[in-house]
Amino acid sequence: MAIFASTAPTQKGIVITVPVLVLSVSVATIMLFFLLSSLSYCDCPASAPTLQRVSGVGSDGGEFGVVKERISPTKEDIEWVKDQIRENGLHMQDNVLRKGINPRTRAQQLQDLIQYKGISHYEEPESGNHTALPCPGELLVEEHHSNYGEPWAGGRDVFEFLAESARLSPNSKVLEIGCGTLRVGLHFIRYLSPEHYHCLERDELSLMAAFRYELPSQGLLHKRPLIVRGEDMNFSNFGSGIEYDLIYASAVFLHMPDNLVWAGLERLASKLKPYDGRIFVSHNIKFCSRLGGEECTKRLTSLGLEYLGKHTHDSLLFNHYEIWFEFKRFKA
Repeated sequence: MAIFASTAPTQKGIVITVPVLVLSVSVATIMLFFLLSSLSYCDCPASAPTLQRVSGVGSDGGEFGVVKERISPTKEDIEWVKDQIRENGLHMQDNVLRKGINPRTRAQQLQDLIQYKGISHYEEPESGNHTALPCPGELLVEEHHSNYGEPWAGGRDVFEFLAESARLSPNSKVLEIGCGTLRVGLHFIRYLSPEHYHCLERDELSLMAAFRYELPSQGLLHKRPLIVRGEDMNFSNFGSGIEYDLIYASAVFLHMPDNLVWAGLERLASKLKPYDGRIFVSHNIKFCSRLGGEECTKRLTSLGLEYLGKHTHDSLLFNHYEIWFEFKRFKA
């Protein structure tokens, strides 16, 4: 049996026998297998982060796509930075005067700023024409970073825990009760889509630090967070119909009377996304435990809320852990 290939009239017929055809197909199959194997092989580290494209609709109605990356560092990340320190032979040293480095306290830095205005500066009357958003010296030397009972870096710890616990994506919506100077909020603002971070804060100096220094210096003005000055758990300025994926209060309820906390929860319950949305409260929930377990559960149920449990998370950079209490809305 033979298969003939059709050719021009001036050419002779080419005869291909069945064994030759079978052999040719076999060789082609083997070559294709090795080709596909080589293409599918990737000499990539096992710890490479997984990227996920998340689509959504912006406030202007247009569609967008963002890449969602890992939030917390992995063990491999920690080992990498330790290796860098070790390979460079680095050790902590006393922060003393040395060539090109002049250590100062924040108070000394502020005094130098007032007295010398920096190495190069414009003199009056033209000085006001070059700074688009003049910032008070107290904010420039970051005095507000010392307003907390723990290091400023702890804000990243809180963000990582909450963002992962609530399974947030950049398109999620977050409300913080008492964002202060944005120690935590900066990380949410950077991660979330524009206008998706909201905050209620009553302290004027903290708000000045947030608007006049933190947002501009971190390059986050384009994210347009909705930060409202207010108190008494009044959320009317955030609009109606919005549902949050995460609502959290870090150490805020500790300083409020119980009846105000309950009034706030009543207003917030309808703003939390049913089933998947989460409320997290830090440190303790004495506003609830003081009622007694049964009465607390009954009151939460009347608001459509359910207590899910207590969590702790450790700091990445210093010996510290925080306690968080989790709630969800169990009905639409």
